[in-house]
Amino acid sequence: MHQSKHIGIIGAGLVGSLLSIFLANRGYQVSVFERRADLRTKNSDQGRSINLALSTRGIRSLEQVGLAEEVKKLAIPMHGRMMHDKEGKLSFLQYGKKGQYINSISRAGLNQMLIDHAEKHGVQFSFGHRCTGVDLEKTNATFHVGEEVSMRKFDIVVGADGVFSAVRSAMQITDRFNYSQHYLEHGYKELEIPAGKDGGFVLEPNALHIWPRESFMMIALPNPDKTFTCTLFFPFQGTPSFQALSEPKAILKFFQDVFPDALVHMPALIDDFMKNPTSSLVTIRCFPWVRNNTFLIGDAAHGILPFYGQGMNAGFEDCRILNELLDLNHDDWASALNHFQTSRKEDTDAIAHLAFENFIEMRDLVADPQFLLRKKIEAKLHELYPQKWIPLYSMVTFNENIRYSEAYHTGKKQQQIMDDVMKTPGIGQQWQTLDFKEIAERLD
Repeated sequence: MHQSKHIGIIGAGLVGSLLSIFLANRGYQVSVFERRADLRTKNSDQGRSINLALSTRGIRSLEQVGLAEEVKKLAIPMHGRMMHDKEGKLSFLQYGKKGQYINSISRAGLNQMLIDHAEKHGVQFSFGHRCTGVDLEKTNATFHVGEEVSMRKFDIVVGADGVFSAVRSAMQITDRFNYSQHYLEHGYKELEIPAGKDGGFVLEPNALHIWPRESFMMIALPNPDKTFTCTLFFPFQGTPSFQALSEPKAILKFFQDVFPDALVHMPALIDDFMKNPTSSLVTIRCFPWVRNNTFLIGDAAHGILPFYGQGMNAGFEDCRILNELLDLNHDDWASALNHFQTSRKEDTDAIAHLAFENFIEMRDLVADPQFLLRKKIEAKLHELYPQKWIPLYSMVTFNENIRYSEAYHTGKKQQQIMDDVMKTPGIGQQWQTLDFKEIAERLD
């Protein structure tokens, strides 16, 4: 249908690969360029998070390209958060309603599946191609391939090349382009809990495990090989910090004191901690996302923190929404892209706010009895009035029909209401006698 239009996508990560499938299905000629080696033959994702949480928004996008069921076979359901206190005592907080869950999935495994599927649909991938510039007037892209330099012309160029986007860099030197980046003072390091001696999981596999410790935390997600990928979110500097834990003795002492129940399952802790890279966490905001026939998508347009598990899901939702807008505008790209950036910007700003706020919640609050009681009350409200009171986490994670911005604003109203409810005298003992109908109606 659109073979005459050649689209160049910079970045063969999750979003670039999925978008290439959507566009190839529309009949476009699609070429994808990636600076890394082909991850199907060489691990080129070192330093990036190994596990991701796939939820409803991402699954809906995968459904539209016929991949959802195949992807689910690679995933492990996580039905809630399992909190670990310093003494190793466990408490479980269910996500949403019974039967609702998020999915732990390998970044590399999912990316490989998307690339394979895209190639079957005629998408051309070029690896080892580092984009070093984009001419926004001529829609040309320049690539370094080893010592060689080449320039390619397209009808449309897509920047799907992540938070350090070369395409966005070209936009940043144009007039009236707004850009900001904010680094968290925390970074992250991947560690591992191996399978048990019997070859099975050593922790509950159908949960996202959290060790909340107020100013920092560790999480663990299950893998199909019965291992867990742990991620330590930790300050770069200060006490404690990555800077302070530079010697094996200090690392071991810290884990003995702070994560004792995890340490017993981490025989390779010292090697992993010393060898694995420490990566930064950044929020990216920019606008506009479109310059002439070049546009940004995914992390290149709106890089967010990982604490709501929505980075990949938001990027996949970008692809689905853009595809729907192309339908709506009969492949008039100018109209579709204008609608895409103006409507989607509000939603991605909202999920960026929510991701930061969820970091505070996971780090500081999930072990707090008052917080857990608050969640119980909200779950009861949702059970009694499922259409009126939907908890914020459920709006974001399990309901793709609610925009991120709508969830954010409704969540703020709910927070104000619950702040007032939690002031009720004797709430801990009498919460089940609350007037839930009256509370739910306060949202009107």
